[in-house]
Amino acid sequence: QVQLVESGGDSVQAGGSLRLSCAASGYSFSHYCMGWFRQAPGNEREGVAAISTITGATYYDDSVKGRFTVSQDNAKNTVYLEINNLKPEDTGMYYCATQYWVCGSSWYDQAAYDTWGQGTQVTVSS
Repeated sequence: QVQLVESGGDSVQAGGSLRLSCAASGYSFSHYCMGWFRQAPGNEREGVAAISTITGATYYDDSVKGRFTVSQDNAKNTVYLEINNLKPEDTGMYYCATQYWVCGSSWYDQAAYDTWGQGTQVTVSS
């Protein structure tokens, strides 16, 4: 059974940093697109970053470029999302999700992902 478990969310001050983790189990994620999405209170869920685990290619929403970094550890079947210079608008629930094969230009299309984690909460105070 494929399962994704996020962790690392916290309540932090603006300007701080967090590293979120997404641990995959039940499959080898070496041939998948792993996406990170967030849902702010009252907003729709949106894609923030993704990584193709077979190539290491990364993708970012323009709004987070330069502050978010997505990476992988194949030995641990884990994908990370490092967030630097946190802003109050980064507050929300962060989810990871997976779809088979490489990410493409439509990596942010949530309908393409077939397995989702339960989310981890990030709260940023000013």
